[in-house]
Amino acid sequence: MSFTVAITGRPNVGKSTFFNRLLEQRKAIVDDQSGVTRDRQYGEAEWIGKKFNVIDTGGFVAGSEDIFEREIRKQVLLALDEANIVLFMVDASTGITNLDEAMADVLRRSAKPVYLVVNKVDNHSRLMEASEFYSLGFEHIFFLSSISGSGTGELLDAIAEQIPDQPEQEAGENQLPKFAIIGQPNVGKSSLLNALIGQERTIVSDIAGTTRDTIHTHYNLFNKEFILIDTAGIRRKAKVHEDLEFYSVIRAIKAMDEADVCLLLIDAAKGLTAQDLAIYSLAEKKGKGIVLLVNKWDLVEDKKTNSARDYENELKKRLAPFNDVPVVFISVLEKQRIFKCIEVALEVYENRSRKIATSKLNDVMLKAVEAFHPPVVRGNAVKIKYVTQLPTAVPSFAFFANYPDDIKTPYRNYLENKLREQFNFKGVPVRLFFRKK
Repeated sequence: MSFTVAITGRPNVGKSTFFNRLLEQRKAIVDDQSGVTRDRQYGEAEWIGKKFNVIDTGGFVAGSEDIFEREIRKQVLLALDEANIVLFMVDASTGITNLDEAMADVLRRSAKPVYLVVNKVDNHSRLMEASEFYSLGFEHIFFLSSISGSGTGELLDAIAEQIPDQPEQEAGENQLPKFAIIGQPNVGKSSLLNALIGQERTIVSDIAGTTRDTIHTHYNLFNKEFILIDTAGIRRKAKVHEDLEFYSVIRAIKAMDEADVCLLLIDAAKGLTAQDLAIYSLAEKKGKGIVLLVNKWDLVEDKKTNSARDYENELKKRLAPFNDVPVVFISVLEKQRIFKCIEVALEVYENRSRKIATSKLNDVMLKAVEAFHPPVVRGNAVKIKYVTQLPTAVPSFAFFANYPDDIKTPYRNYLENKLREQFNFKGVPVRLFFRKK
């Protein structure tokens, strides 16, 4: 199940600071000037073992109060429509404003859980002043400081209580691979799906998806069987207009949660955009297999012998550090290599499901350690004595060492590269853990 939390609020209340704290990275730009967050930010957070998607619904442009109210109302309605929980953030230092009241009026009518989050409560006097926010009439209210982090634990505990327990499933023999077609609007997602299933409709059946507005299509042709998760129905939704991208990204994130492998379509003419990179990074963080499909390759002019190779090399530079992904150049319109992308996706699925015998793993990886020892830290020789694969859906490996905390990122990268050299994990994120022996 995909669980989504949306952070809403008027400009300059600290939404992006709180978003960065949840993701434990500085992803959203933070500034005292209002309206800085114009592109919506997406990420995945984790608390007490439970993961959830986070959306920072910025994008307010400075203007008159009427423009503000229209923009805020639109953002709130979008968040209410797609999120499981809405965080309504307000500012304790300024008190209740007209914009806060306008948003509260919309949110109170929602059937979705709304948590009122009073930010910038960083001392006792602010806490006393913040009691005025009880007058907004929300049942769940939390006082915190995004900058210092005080009070965030109570809010995250409340969010975690709403997330149902769903243990990570092992890929069983009877479990079909699930492929999600994701990408920006107008890149060819619907056309790819139609091209894949349009020939023998009698063998194709539509299964209602567990996530709203995604359709699971059972594909069973040419000795290939899998589930296609389609996110392409979003255009039929009323009143989308300029917020089409917002819907497409949220649906892509939800489809991503259900999928084993993500087929990320990009436009050959536009190349890899910032939004594509954001979705790619999120898929990698979620441990999904990834296949990059460069669509509309037939429309690229002045192609030379090495054009595809050079284009792929340029893509992988931008995808670093995780750039061990297959790239397929396709034309959905001309039906060029569209079945090749399915063959590659099935290979990536197999790579993601690969289990390596412990004896073989130790034989290979301990030789790699012997060939290049970990650096000495504080006069201590770091020794890796044993390695085993963990029983998880994402390929994960535990290295047992005498000083596991002293193994730094460069050596972790070396070990991951050796794993990829010796065992085929193309298109799949690999997780490495270091434990005390």
